[in-house]
Amino acid sequence: MAQIEESGGGDKKGKKGRGKKHAPSVDMTPMVDLAFLLITFFMLTTTFAKPQTMQLNMPDKTDKNEKSESKASESLTLLLGEKDRVYWFQGLPTEAKLEVANYAPESLRKLIMDKTREVGKDAEGKNKIVIIIKPLDKSQYKNVVDVLDEMNITTSQRYAIVDVIPVEKELVAKYETTNPL
Repeated sequence: MAQIEESGGGDKKGKKGRGKKHAPSVDMTPMVDLAFLLITFFMLTTTFAKPQTMQLNMPDKTDKNEKSESKASESLTLLLGEKDRVYWFQGLPTEAKLEVANYAPESLRKLIMDKTREVGKDAEGKNKIVIIIKPLDKSQYKNVVDVLDEMNITTSQRYAIVDVIPVEKELVAKYETTNPL
């Protein structure tokens, strides 16, 4: 704490001279207390950013084994592979010619928009195309999210995430052997 000096500042003979200048000292304890109180107040009153999630509507689990019927010509299958590749075909895998796209908007988005336009709309005005998304074993989670984002961007109403069948795995393996990266 601060102290008060009571001497007149003179020497022993009573002469008054210049007093010594002392550096002022400030007690910082109240300032530190105030800083911690403010930090605590702002930490407790702020709202933290909430994580954003994508809404994914899943069908109800029922005992019925319901399957929606659609024509093979109205389906587009996307096989999500490694190295940011999207293998795709239209129709059945046994009769299909496999092609490759990537996740760039001018590739995947253009593919989805073109195929949607090609297949057309039904009587209710909804797109008739059914997009089947099948992540392969070495695909990344990010790729699935990217494809779901493209479904939202292209306003695709009918799509599903399904397991890959062995015929499709063979189709991809055959394509990779004939067309190495």
